[in-house]
Amino acid sequence: MAQFSRVGLAEKVEFILVNKHPTDCEQGIYESHMHCMTRGLEAGAEHILIFEDDIIFEGYTPERLGRALRFLRRDRDWQALFLGCMVKKSERTGNPAIIRIGYRSLTHAYAVRRKFAETLLQPWKNIAFDDFLRDLKSPRMYAVYPSFAFQSNAVSDNERYLPLDRFRRLCGGLRSLQRRNELYHHYKWLIIGCHVLAILAVVYCL
Repeated sequence: MAQFSRVGLAEKVEFILVNKHPTDCEQGIYESHMHCMTRGLEAGAEHILIFEDDIIFEGYTPERLGRALRFLRRDRDWQALFLGCMVKKSERTGNPAIIRIGYRSLTHAYAVRRKFAETLLQPWKNIAFDDFLRDLKSPRMYAVYPSFAFQSNAVSDNERYLPLDRFRRLCGGLRSLQRRNELYHHYKWLIIGCHVLAILAVVYCL
């Protein structure tokens, strides 16, 4: 509630409480996302905004979000907008507040259009929700830039990935990793170019 109050959503968010899946945490997470989308569709929503329970906001302003939304109003085919996530690739759109992404992971804050949500409603097939979205390879997924939604350092509910969760903490936590992932892909060719020049300089000196 404190986090949602910071961004003006305290009175607009519906909290969905579910019992933990008795045998498979990944199935439980997957079905929770499906449940939230179903609730949105049944309510007649054209756009559904979903948050996980460890969300934190940093750097949010209504103006930044507004610039991103103005872009989406002109793109009638957009499917999902992430307020923060990990990406496999990103490209600029001409609007500095939003990027087109090749999604990789993290679903702590995202919006989906009704039509896209309807296609996502599928029964559990032993595929984690992050992987399910990643494997869609949708060309119509976007993210705000720079992101302003992150996952806190709370211990992951996904018991299968607790060793990975501990490793992420050693690397600074998901918030730090998400920022580094975002910066790398936004300045990818500049970073690669600098490394190539550094290697060439070392070779020349030798």
